[in-house]
Order: sequence, then C-alpha cells, then structure tokens
Amino acid sequence: MSQVKKSAIHCINPECARPYPQPWGNKFCNSCGANLQLLERYVPLQTLGSGGFAQIYTVWDTITQTEKVLKVLIEDSPKALELFVQEAEILCHLQHPGVPVVDICGHFQVEFSYPKLRKLSCLVMEKIDGLTLEEIQKHYPQGCPQALIINWLLQAIDILNHLHSRKIIHRDIKPSNIMLRTGAFSRGSVRGDQLVLIDFGGVKQVSSAMLRFPNRSTRLFSSGYSPPEQLTGTNVGPQADFYALGRTMIELLTGKNPADLEDPITGELRWRHLVDVKPKLADLLDEMVKPDVRSRPSSATSIQKRLASISQAAPALSVFSQVGQNVQNTISKITHKVNHTKNSPILNFWKQFKQTIQQIITAFAQATSQTVIFTVKTFINTILACLSTIWAMLLAGIGASVGAIGGLSLANNTIWGKQLSVYVANQLLGVFNDAASITGSEIILFAVAGLGTAWGLTISGAFGQKRRYFIASVMSIIGYGLGWVVLAAITKQSNISNITPKPVNEGLMGLILIAVSFLTLGLGLRSHHLVHSVISAFGTATTFALLINLSILSPSTFDFLLYPEASQLAPKVIFFCLLAIFLSFYLAISHYLVVPWLRLLGWK
Repeated sequence: MSQVKKSAIHCINPECARPYPQPWGNKFCNSCGANLQLLERYVPLQTLGSGGFAQIYTVWDTITQTEKVLKVLIEDSPKALELFVQEAEILCHLQHPGVPVVDICGHFQVEFSYPKLRKLSCLVMEKIDGLTLEEIQKHYPQGCPQALIINWLLQAIDILNHLHSRKIIHRDIKPSNIMLRTGAFSRGSVRGDQLVLIDFGGVKQVSSAMLRFPNRSTRLFSSGYSPPEQLTGTNVGPQADFYALGRTMIELLTGKNPADLEDPITGELRWRHLVDVKPKLADLLDEMVKPDVRSRPSSATSIQKRLASISQAAPALSVFSQVGQNVQNTISKITHKVNHTKNSPILNFWKQFKQTIQQIITAFAQATSQTVIFTVKTFINTILACLSTIWAMLLAGIGASVGAIGGLSLANNTIWGKQLSVYVANQLLGVFNDAASITGSEIILFAVAGLGTAWGLTISGAFGQKRRYFIASVMSIIGYGLGWVVLAAITKQSNISNITPKPVNEGLMGLILIAVSFLTLGLGLRSHHLVHSVISAFGTATTFALLINLSILSPSTFDFLLYPEASQLAPKVIFFCLLAIFLSFYLAISHYLVVPWLRLLGWK
C-alpha cells in the first residue's frame, strides 16, 4: 500500500468533531475515541460521498490488502434500517459479475459511545474501479455511439434477468447507478469493459402474490427515470426496471435528460428525430418506456431475444450478402428495361418474380450470415475454453507438485513438522489397528499437497470462480487429510510392507472421491456446486480406475501413498500432479458442457 494511502484514517462516527485526518496506525480516534479499525480488519481511508440514508467510504482490507467500499447507515429510523438490512441480505446472495461482491463478514454493526451510545450498521463490498455512465456521457455531449448503447443494454438486461429471476427489483436504475468496470478478467469474466449495477439501497424483494395483487409500497423514485406506478407508491414489478433502463439508454443516445424529451400532453418521449438509430432498437426502447405497464416487455428474456437479433443485423454481414447485392443490382437493370415496354402482363409477372427473388435473397443472406457469426463465436469460445482449461491444469499441476515437495520436507525435515506428525499420529490411535505403522507425516504431506492444488486452481481464476483463497485452502486441507485417513483405514494392514493390491485400489478411490469433492466445494464456483463436485470427483476416480484396469498403471504403483520416506518423493509428486490435472479437466467438462445443459433444461 502506498504512503499516500497510509497518510491518514477517517473516523466514521457521524458525531465526531474532527473525523479526518487521523494518524495512520491509530486504533482509536483522537477526537471522539471511536474504534478506527473495524472488525480489526477494515481501515476507513476517505469519504466517497453519500447515497440515500448512508455515507460511503473507501476502506483498506488488511487481510486481502485491497481497497473496498464501506457503506454506513447514518439515518436513525426503523424504515431506513429495514431497507439497509434488506440490501445487505440480497447482495450477500447475488452472484453475478454485474453486481458488487459483498464480503463474507461484510455486514456488521459498530458501536459508538460518543456523544451517546449508538450502533451503526455497516456493509463492506468490492470497490468497482471505473466510471459511471453519467460520467462517461460527459465525453459524448451529442450522444453515445449506437454500438456502445447496444453493448451496454445487452449487459444491463443480463444483470436484470439475474435479479428478476430471484424476484428482486432494483427500483433505482439511472446513469449514475451503472458503472463501467474497466479492465478485463473481472472474477473470471473476459468481457473487457463490463457494466456493474450499483446502489441497491432501494432494492425490493417481491413475490408472485404481490405482483398479482398490487398494494402500496415505500415511495422511492429518481426524477426522469422512475415509472408512474413507482411515483404513486403502487407496488412495482420487473417492468419498473425496464422503464428506468430504457430512459437511461435514451438519455445516453441523445445526450438529453428524459424530462426534456417528454411530450407535455401524453408524457411519452419524443427523441427518434434526434439520432440515427436502428428502427428495431428504437422500437424496443419506446416499448420499454411506455407509461402503461402492460405495454412494456413482459420479461428480460424477451428483451434479450430482441437485442440478439438487433446486434446481429449489422451491415456487410457476409460474402453471401454481397452476392445478394449484385443479384439485386442485375434485377434492377432488367426491371428498368421491362418498365419501358408496353406489355403490362409481362410487367406484372416481372414485378411478382422480382419480389419473390428479393425475398429469397434476403432470407438466404440473413440466415447465412447468422450461421457464420454463430459458427465464429462458437469457435472462438471453444478456443478460449480450451486455453483456460490448459492454464488451470498447468497451474494446478504445478501447485500440487510444489505442495507435495513442501509437505514432505515439512513433515521430515523440520522440528515442528515432526512434532505435528507425532501429534497427528496420537490422534489417529483409535482409527488403526497397528499404531506403530502410523507416523502422522503422511497426512501432513497430503494436506499440503491439497493446499498447493487449491492455490494453483484459484490463481488460475478459471471456471468462473470467485477466488476464495482462504475457504479453498481450508477445504482442500480437510479433504486431502480425510482422504488419506480413508485410504489408510481401508487397507487395515498390520504391516505396511504386506499391503495387497486390491485394498489399495479401493482406498485410492475413496481418497480421490473425498479429496476432490471437498476441494471443488471450496473453490467458490458460482453455481451448481454439487454438480461440479460430483462430476469432478467421479470423473477423476474413474480415470484412475480405467488406467489401472488397462494396465497403464500397476496396482502396486500406489503403495508409496502410505510411506513417508523422502525416497518416494518422485512418484508422490507425479501422483498429486496427475490428480490435479484430471481434477481440472473434469471441472472444465462440468463448467463448459454439463452445467450449461442443465441451465438450458431449467435447472438454475
């Protein structure tokens, strides 16, 4: 962290007479005595402004060594507290690149004693580096390019589809509440500049019954963007977000505030004469901002389908479009000659023939161009998926190898490693028949190898994971440790040198199933956690079993798994490396093939 950032701390007590600057390193405010290190982790640096009933700060997370955003509720009213808690609970359960991530322990309360006893609710979330669309619009005083609007609208609708599928209405969409996250590779996403919807202070969770039987709700509106039903306090549905988003996009297209475009009689926006825009896009935006809720699109999915056709209908779509243009030019020349004839039956026949040919050419060109675009997109996505999988397999293999080497060195070559081995062995006395064969160093080797594998996969950032290093570390240590216990317990031999092949194979399958399952659950994948865990565990175990049955690997190959000697280092490194590579491969199968099909079948 730079010295500039370390120069001062900000006190978040609203009643503090001199909240800033406080010396870096202070644990308590020099003015009011308030605690400056929240949860002994978050250090407030400076204010970012205020929003609704809250004050916004930049904080330094001393654990992750990153800047984050702190939202502090300063309004002392039950309704404000209710909305704040609702925002925190909803954000904690949302998992989408277009929604700020809230820390696991990010919702908490801070107690102040000056000037009176008081508790403030706090919410810590990721800091989005970028500009709001309101700030970006200043660079386009005559209106933003149509291509940008289509891209932003596609991303915004994708976010709303995620929210609405969970019965969540944002209710405060406007240019200042949409940010553009600059820089690619955001939480596993490779979209480049990506929209993020912020300020969920007015978010509302609705039910199907509330939508069928509207009643009164808390009034929350932004002038120029909120729909009529929201202004009157009527219960709102997804169409309220469509209205606000439509007005936002029209403002970005024209460079004019929606209030300045309203017809004084009908209230509808008159804007199409100001910009050169695709008719289908203009029709969609006009529908989104209809005053009557029933005239707006019914769902985010329907808007996505229309946007998909709009975004694909670009000029010079393919070579076949150029061929079609040439054919149409030829037809025009023939038509010009036919028009100069006196024979009307021939003229009528030619007109009908010309219209039919033109329709066929148009349909053929559109179908061909869409097929080409789809094929190219599929090819590119496949290449990116393969590269991402290879990257994950490489880093996981390296991590597993380093972990195996480090675990063996730790267990055999350090004093406290040997002490830990003795302690572990004593804890396992009741599990095994022959306590003399258990040294405890084996389980340390497995735990550290699992830790290295988890860190390799997490560093890769593949498969849309959230990079939860701590949770991944804990789960991998537990999984690989329990896996070794299962391996050793299944063999049940009084003398390790007399191990027979069959029990080792059975124990090996148990080791793989448990180790891979736990590690996968700890990676922080965005959804379908059990599906990923089951497929990766059984896929990896099946692969090892197949290699043994095909005699590619000998059953005796895995005898070394129960030996702590350093002389067995090479086969152990190879085993854990293969385990990590197969795990990564089946995670890719699950992420890119299985889960998309499950979503297509309706399993969200």
